[in-house]
Amino acid sequence: MKRSSTWMMLAPGLIILLVCLALPLVTVLAPTFTEGDAPFRSYVQFFQDEYYRKILFRTLRIAVITTAICMAGGIPTAYFISRCGKKWRGLLLAASIFPMMTNSVIRSFAWINILGSNGMINRFLMALNVVEKPMKLLYTDFAIIIGSVYLFLPLMIVTVTGVMENIDDDMMEAAQSLGAGRLEAFMKVIFPMSLPGIIVGGILVFTGTLTAYTTPQLLGGNSNMVLATLIYQRAMSVGDWNGASVVALIMIVITLAVIRIFNALAARLDRRGGNQ
Repeated sequence: MKRSSTWMMLAPGLIILLVCLALPLVTVLAPTFTEGDAPFRSYVQFFQDEYYRKILFRTLRIAVITTAICMAGGIPTAYFISRCGKKWRGLLLAASIFPMMTNSVIRSFAWINILGSNGMINRFLMALNVVEKPMKLLYTDFAIIIGSVYLFLPLMIVTVTGVMENIDDDMMEAAQSLGAGRLEAFMKVIFPMSLPGIIVGGILVFTGTLTAYTTPQLLGGNSNMVLATLIYQRAMSVGDWNGASVVALIMIVITLAVIRIFNALAARLDRRGGNQ
């Protein structure tokens, strides 16, 4: 009776996932395995094409760099916020989340005004006679990374703060009383205990950067295409829905692989911390 009631509660959600996610996904991806005389011909052609490989590696590079920057900036910020009083903690979290309340298109256009040839940075550098002509900052990988960090850093901060604020201050005090410095105590006590939030935040930032379309399209342009913009081009501009489906499945596989890697890394760090 108890098991049947559990399945009854799960049934609506499972049906929605099956009808709205699984079936459309299978319908779109199935033709990619049956096209041509070989089952994986479309995928082999993708990885054999130097142009597509370049886009894949650019996307992965941007996602990895963005995730690393968000971790480097988000973890210390989250620790600082988690150790503030409740009043200041709420204000700082609100300030961190505020950029997410603005449409991504508006945020990207703001960065266009900052990074463009006549943008704030170039005007400032030329006024100081640092450069003689405007630097090419817009429509580069650098611009995509800057826009992605601005877009996803709040996710890292909020996720890690939620874990760190539940860690008792006595843990740090105990480690310092045993002779550990503040940084050493943070790395050996707070950091391992914060790994669940760091892993979730890292996955959110990486997958968000990997699948983002608006920011790479507006800040990177057609000359710096990523997988998401490639999907749009193949489906909407060229009408190659099979090619777009191939790219989509590759992105899904990469996402699942990254989740496994993050979880394995967390388990390894946790065991190492336990041995110490």
